Amino acid sequence: MAMLVYGLRHQILEAVRELGNINAVALLLIIPLKFLNYDAYARLYRGLFAVLGNKVEYWQMYRLSLELNFVNYILPSAGISGISYFGLRSRAYGISASKGTLAQFAKMLLLYVSYQPLLIIGLVLLAMRNHVNDLVLITAASLITLLIAGTLFSIYMIESRRRIRTFLTFMTKILNVLIKLVQPRKKEAINIAGAQAAFDELHDNYRLYKKNWRDLKWPFIHTTFANLTEIASLYVVYLAFDQFVNLGAVILAYAVANFAGLISVLPAGIGIYEGLMTGVLVATGIPAGLSLSVTIMFRLVTMAIQLPPGYLLYQRAVDNGLRSKS
Repeated sequence: MAMLVYGLRHQILEAVRELGNINAVALLLIIPLKFLNYDAYARLYRGLFAVLGNKVEYWQMYRLSLELNFVNYILPSAGISGISYFGLRSRAYGISASKGTLAQFAKMLLLYVSYQPLLIIGLVLLAMRNHVNDLVLITAASLITLLIAGTLFSIYMIESRRRIRTFLTFMTKILNVLIKLVQPRKKEAINIAGAQAAFDELHDNYRLYKKNWRDLKWPFIHTTFANLTEIASLYVVYLAFDQFVNLGAVILAYAVANFAGLISVLPAGIGIYEGLMTGVLVATGIPAGLSLSVTIMFRLVTMAIQLPPGYLLYQRAVDNGLRSKS
């Protein structure tokens, strides 16, 4: 990221000089888009829990979505911390931790599946404007392949009680080893027997999803809408800079940055996210200085909107006894 900023310093300075001419009205469109984004997630969770036989309130899930976003932003764990937090917080609403965990896995799976058609549409839009080169084709094909392979692998693992128990037990043992390196006094940070019982319950709850798969239609629609609002939020920053860029480039760059950000060792994928998104946008013909400036502006505005309420709600949950329950 530092190398990228240094290499583009002249273009970035030019973009900074243009900040005085930025369209603030267009930039403020991010606020209602983010409201709609969290609305989609709240409705998604309600639908997923309804299939499992639990009724939850809309505002409970809206609040939990904000808390979850805060946790995922500050802890660089590829979403694992968020999954654990969501399962723990679900207990406050009468939902077992395994159901909360399964709902998170189902959300991630639906997000990946619903993004695949958007990637294809993005590639078509790029081709229509002659913005497709070898790098773009390789990137898009790799993403689509990873999405399909990841989806099939997830279904294959959770389909069998034996497979999911073996795989997740193995992962639990690895986590115990890693935790022991940091805290040598702990003999077994995660109880294997207790974890295996949770894995069995996870599989049983999955069978409810499989049996009532038609009821997942609306959760799929909500995840698609969540993806669309995220892409729209990034695009309005270009509009704020008075730039009408190829939407296909934004779709592809957003996907690459989010997937790569999962493996970043820094919170919210800082550095990796901005660098890769800029790289993909440049490969599709968007000027480097503009791409990096828009990406950084997008990140700053979205964090300013999301993190304060997320932190306040998270802190309130801790103050109300989350720490004691953990």
